[in-house]
Amino acid sequence: MHESCGVFGVYAPGINVAQTTFFALFALQHRGQESAGIAVNDGNGIKIHASMGLVSQAFTETDLDLLKGYIGIGHNRYSTTGSSKPMNAQPIMAKSEGLTVALAHNGNIINCKLLHDELQERGYHFHTSSDSEVIANLILASPGQNWQEKIEYAMHRLQGAYSLVILTENKLIGVRDPFGVRPLCPLIARE
Repeated sequence: MHESCGVFGVYAPGINVAQTTFFALFALQHRGQESAGIAVNDGNGIKIHASMGLVSQAFTETDLDLLKGYIGIGHNRYSTTGSSKPMNAQPIMAKSEGLTVALAHNGNIINCKLLHDELQERGYHFHTSSDSEVIANLILASPGQNWQEKIEYAMHRLQGAYSLVILTENKLIGVRDPFGVRPLCPLIARE
């Protein structure tokens, strides 16, 4: 079965979210078998581990032990843009002007080349051939006083179908395209 990437996000102060994210990706494995990755933040910065292969092949217990954090995102990849190479495994991380963001993406951005070229002209550098890195850099380059304003601006520039989970220094943000073509199901658990 070929689907289109699985994305997952969790915000759970008081627990280490890497194992929760691992099991969520295992459940979403049908959505992509090329690579799997997890990004976490414990308040001291974002850490990422991503590797080629199935979820069970991409992580060891040691890998999960090193991913300490209370906010996490995960990704199973089925490539649509960018080749099937380790550099394109997600989540991806981008930095600019003191801001850092990690992003996992499901979908296709039809104006990706235009945005890539525009961002490159503005001095942004790309290390992958994935449209996910274009989205992350577009968010960083967008005007706004906070993440919400930056992401809203970026969404107006993106053309296509997508869902995103975004990890910042203290936030988990979920986004889907305006028409809801790509699935994104929020679940809020309360004690």
